[in-house]
Amino acid sequence: MEKVIRIGTRSSELALWQANTVSNQLQHLGHETEIVKIDSIGDEVLNKPLYELGTTGVFTKNLDIALLNEKIDIAVHSLKDVPTILPKGIVQAAVLKRGLFHDILVLKDNDDFFTEKSATIATGSLRRKAQWLFRYPHHSITDLRGNVNTRLRKLEENDWNGAIFALAGLKRIGILPENTIKLDWMIPAPAQGAVMVAALDKDEELLKALYELNDKETEICVGVERDFLNKLEGGCSAPIGALALIKNEELNFKGALFSTDGKKKIEFSKTVPLHRINDLSEFAASYILDRGGKKLMRKLGKVEKKINIFSTKNLSIGQKSTLNPDIGVEMSDFITIRHNRIKPAVIKQPLDHVVFTSQNGVEAVLDNFMGSELQFKNIYCVGRRTKRLIERKIGKVTHVENSAHQLGNYLSEHLKNGEITFFCGDKRRDELPQILEKNGIGLNEVIAYQTLLSPNRMSKAYDGLLFFSPSGIESYLSENQPKNEIAFCIGSTTAEVAQNHFKQVIEAKMPSVESVLKSVNTHFIK
Repeated sequence: MEKVIRIGTRSSELALWQANTVSNQLQHLGHETEIVKIDSIGDEVLNKPLYELGTTGVFTKNLDIALLNEKIDIAVHSLKDVPTILPKGIVQAAVLKRGLFHDILVLKDNDDFFTEKSATIATGSLRRKAQWLFRYPHHSITDLRGNVNTRLRKLEENDWNGAIFALAGLKRIGILPENTIKLDWMIPAPAQGAVMVAALDKDEELLKALYELNDKETEICVGVERDFLNKLEGGCSAPIGALALIKNEELNFKGALFSTDGKKKIEFSKTVPLHRINDLSEFAASYILDRGGKKLMRKLGKVEKKINIFSTKNLSIGQKSTLNPDIGVEMSDFITIRHNRIKPAVIKQPLDHVVFTSQNGVEAVLDNFMGSELQFKNIYCVGRRTKRLIERKIGKVTHVENSAHQLGNYLSEHLKNGEITFFCGDKRRDELPQILEKNGIGLNEVIAYQTLLSPNRMSKAYDGLLFFSPSGIESYLSENQPKNEIAFCIGSTTAEVAQNHFKQVIEAKMPSVESVLKSVNTHFIK
């Protein structure tokens, strides 16, 4: 990139450590950077516990505003401080490799107080307070706010027995005291120890650069933790803990919800193969809510949504954030993709014209070959996200359209000779092949992946159902009977299938996930 990347950050020592870490990694990749300090509501209001400030995002809101006003290019956050729904226009661009996630107790003098009848422990976190009182109900908790240096100083100045900190923060800036106890039994905050980089979704060149910083394993783990938090509808200060760890191609997850006084704990733990984690966070949250969690969340001032929809495709945090706050969304992938083995002979010679109509096709090809092996002279695709993936992993896209039908018309007009290689799935739509055949253009179809039905039986009624392909509808119908739900569909083909089963069908104006979500907002929020 030619421009200087302006990195927005809070001005605390730990926040600057995080921003400089991102800056150094970007500079190592050849990008020029500049640090811009912007303090937050959480930094400015120190006389109240976090849970009394009346808002989520107390450490991120001012940076969000600066980002949306384009005063900075990226914002660097402790991911545990970031609301699970990002503001419209802002996306999670990268998550750095996770650091230590444990909480620790910094002792004032010694640990003799554990054998006594009373003790005073300092923390500004409801989660830490609740878990400490659950284990030590005879202790007292006092509020502690400020950056890590301020909190350590307050511990020295007050007659407390200890204070609870995140281990990663103290270690990163080199001020970890010797007199500490690692709290292995305390479940950390979702995404604790992870650093996140946020950017505007429209800045594709910058997003491509930031993707180089992303650690996939960390992204998966914190994604499950934060989705669990989101489905419980808990803010950053709610007494909720979650931890996901990957080992031997399995994900180990533990999550818990506590009463604020520490008297009640509802816990869930499970180990699942990595390829079956899509529904894990929803299952965990439902398990906890059904066992008294709803009552605990109501006591925290949380209420059920007025309108509830179900998406037959997992949505990203950025996509979910576009929904009106009055709309609750649950989701699951109703189809799964299995990549086929593609023979090396298919790409042995450079291919003049290649077509992808989905990200699934791109990912299937990349599962078989390295990007450097793919010698494609001209690449045509459907969808902005497919284009972004291709250019990040393979090379420049010659032309992109919003639908297979539009791409077929474009190719028929601009490509008079030669053969097109189409990397597609076994359930590919007919529009593109039919248009090309009609116009005398040769087509070599390579079935790169299989589309498998992965239905779930619905346990409750919803106001709306979101469908993104005819296969999604087929999968839904294999386990469920339509009631009075409204079917929101991504395109005309999907809508035509839905009309055979649902009384009311709404087709999105554009064939994109964002357009489907916009149609939901338009219909339900007058």
